[in-house]
Amino acid sequence: MKPDFQYHRLDKDNVACLLVDHQSGLTNLVHDFSPDDFKNNVLALADCAKYFQLPTILTTSFEDGPNGPLVPELKAMFPDAPYIARPGNINAWDNEDFVKAVKATGKKQLLIAGIVTEVCVAFPTLSALEEGYDVFVITDASGTFNMTTREAAWMRMSQAGAQMMTWFGAACELHRDWRNDVEGLGTLFSNHLPNYRCLMTSYSATQN
Repeated sequence: MKPDFQYHRLDKDNVACLLVDHQSGLTNLVHDFSPDDFKNNVLALADCAKYFQLPTILTTSFEDGPNGPLVPELKAMFPDAPYIARPGNINAWDNEDFVKAVKATGKKQLLIAGIVTEVCVAFPTLSALEEGYDVFVITDASGTFNMTTREAAWMRMSQAGAQMMTWFGAACELHRDWRNDVEGLGTLFSNHLPNYRCLMTSYSATQN
């Protein structure tokens, strides 16, 4: 560990969630997770954003082309969220409306996930880091072609200062203390982790 290391925790009052290019066409490129696992992870991150009431921004790239539209579940979950349909910008940070939406949240910590990891996630991550944001990449809600491209992307972003996390780790760090809401967080976990449902069932039995 670096001697000057400082643990900057996720703060639910200072976090925005950016869901980048989770599009129907691009999901076909994801092969580092099974289709079911990946969809579950993306929706779990979205549920976390709703549970912690994080400002959430949705964006797509060239959705009239082969990338396709935003997956319908995300659009349904965030009907009032800023939705930036980029006409062609590959790096979301190159789109003025997207950057304005991010800055309008007033948050300095960004959760970012998307498809594909080394492009749609890495490019805005590097751009946001350059502008002074703290970036937390949700690795299991971001997908790409294979493990090689994934590892290269993670390394590039990590070396630039981004933190690699999972949706479960981010949720726990945002929540801080089980006593804040046992049932609420437990239900969120149970909805996306079958084994956790068993744990919560056991817990509920002890409360009767």
